[in-house]
This record gives sequence, structure tokens and C-alpha cells, in this order.
Amino acid sequence: MSLSIGIVGLPNVGKSTLFRALTKNPVDISNYPFCTIEPNVGIVEVSDERLKLLVKVSKAKKVVPAVIKFVDIAGLVKGAAEGQGLGNQFLAHIREVDVILHMVRCFEAENVSHIEKDINPKRDIEIVNQELISKDLETVKKRIQKIEKEKKDQKKEAETEIENLENLRKNLENGEMAISFLPPSHLFLLTAKPQIYLLNSSSEKIEPDLEEEFKKKNISYFLMNLREELDISELEEKERKEFGLGASKMKELIEKCYQTLNLITFFTIIGDTETRAWPIKSGTKIIEGARMIHNDFAEKFIMALAVNWKELVETGSWKGCHEKGILREVGQDYVLQDGDVIEIKHG
Repeated sequence: MSLSIGIVGLPNVGKSTLFRALTKNPVDISNYPFCTIEPNVGIVEVSDERLKLLVKVSKAKKVVPAVIKFVDIAGLVKGAAEGQGLGNQFLAHIREVDVILHMVRCFEAENVSHIEKDINPKRDIEIVNQELISKDLETVKKRIQKIEKEKKDQKKEAETEIENLENLRKNLENGEMAISFLPPSHLFLLTAKPQIYLLNSSSEKIEPDLEEEFKKKNISYFLMNLREELDISELEEKERKEFGLGASKMKELIEKCYQTLNLITFFTIIGDTETRAWPIKSGTKIIEGARMIHNDFAEKFIMALAVNWKELVETGSWKGCHEKGILREVGQDYVLQDGDVIEIKHG
């Protein structure tokens, strides 16, 4: 399952710095707009103490953690939806991700220019979101035009869809993000994607008016000093202490992204060969988990054995769980639970 977070924001807000700190991969972080044209893509491991404890039980030679894909998308500018600053290209990259990590600059720095000339987080958020809304309006209008041309064959269905699209158009024109009035299934719209706002700030406090705005709209946000995070990622623990740097917030950020993606984790153990964590959408049936492992497992599925990770760790072995009678036999309609350790039986 390839699930991705798109790092989005105006130019020079720290997107590439975050990407470098997250992945520990060198990327160009020069101080000029559109430094990133083709998106950088990085795979980031999700730290999970449960996996470490399961490995102690399995003695596995190979350990495979769950991962999230981060995509560093070039900076948007005012007018991006009309093609300004290669905007159409960058907006297309956003369409391909599952969650938007919307980066907002809250720090002052004379040596790092701001495309709008001054620091104003609330305005910057509105600029980016307006570009996403504008692009969605373009998408909706094109869809209306297409249905108008084709509605002769299925007039009733077409009229219902046009009515729904017109309501959607009105909401977007009023500045509303689609996620506030549409179910998540409308993934063709950029504003239907969940957002996490990452405030890049040297302060540990958020501006009161911005905090009030976030609370009013029930917006999820995260406060980080990305320059410090980059230093932390590049230094050994002893060096970090010498420079008086605190603990990294990256683990918390990755966990927040994982939660926003609505993911849970199940595990598989292949003797002492491999122990693996699998990220999957909450509410997914085990037959889809089997498909993730291997297509044949789903096509030739007979049944599965499942046990909670904690019970397995406390018992000390898969065989011990079998002897205690705590392995559950489940069919293909079983909904995977966070922390399940499973074994697929197939033909």
C-alpha cells in the first residue's frame, strides 16, 4: 500500500529542509523560488515499539517496519491555478498524494526572502488554500460542461449530478474547502484531501489569532523549528547535548501523519526469517491484508489465524499461543484490528 504525504506551501517556507530532516537525504535547499521543480520523494520509517518487541520473540533476521512516502512538492504562488510559477504542474503533483502537509512560515530571517515580502502566516495559508480551491473550481466546471454534452442518453442521472456539482461550485466559490462538506471519497478534488498545518517557527508558541482560527475551524496543526530539527537529524546524540539541542519532534510528526491517513498496523512473522509491520486503512478486511502480502494469498484464501501482539509477546511464541488456545480462526470478512499478528492459510 503506497500512502503518501505531500509537503505543500509557498516558496521558502522550509519544505526541503523538512524533507531533508525527515529522510536524512541531501536535497537542494537554496534560497530562491522553485528550487524544487520535480518533487523529491522519500520513504520514512514509522517507529513502532511493538515491532521491536515482536522481533525479540521471533528472533527474525529481517525486520521490515511500516513506511510512509513523503513528497516534497515545489512552492505554490498566487495565481498557480492559472499557471503562474509552473502552478499547474505542481498542483497536479498534489492530486496524487493522500494527505497535504501544509507548511507555513512563521520565522523571521533576513537571509531567506519571502515571496510576499513579509511574514504573515494567516495570509499565506489563505493564498495556498485559494489556489487549491481555484483548481477545484476549474475541475468542477469542466465536469459540468462534460455532463451537459452527454446528458441526452441519461438525462435524469445527469441532471442530479449537475445539481450536486452546482452546489459544490457555489460552496467552493464561497471559499469553503471541499473536505468540510463532502465525504472523503471525492478524491479528485484537492480541497477534499485532509490537511495538517506545519508551522515552521523558532518560537514555541503560536500567534493567538492564528490559534483561534485553527480552533474555530477544527484544524490540525503542528509546531516545529525546522532549522533546529535539521541540526538534530545530522548530529550524534553526544553532539546534540553539547550544543544544547532538545529531542526531535519528527517521531510525533510522523505519528500524526499516520493517524491522519487513518492507518492501523498489522504484523506478520515468518519464523526467524522476517517480522514485518503492514500499514493499512482502519476498517479494512483481512482479505485485503492478505492481498497486500501476496495476490495469491487473497485469491486462494482459506482462513487466517490472528492474535493480538501483546498476547503473543506475553506468551513468548506462536506455538505457545496455539497451545493456550488464544489464536483466533477468522474468515475473509474479519476486520483487521490495530496490533493484530496474522498468519494466512491458503490453498
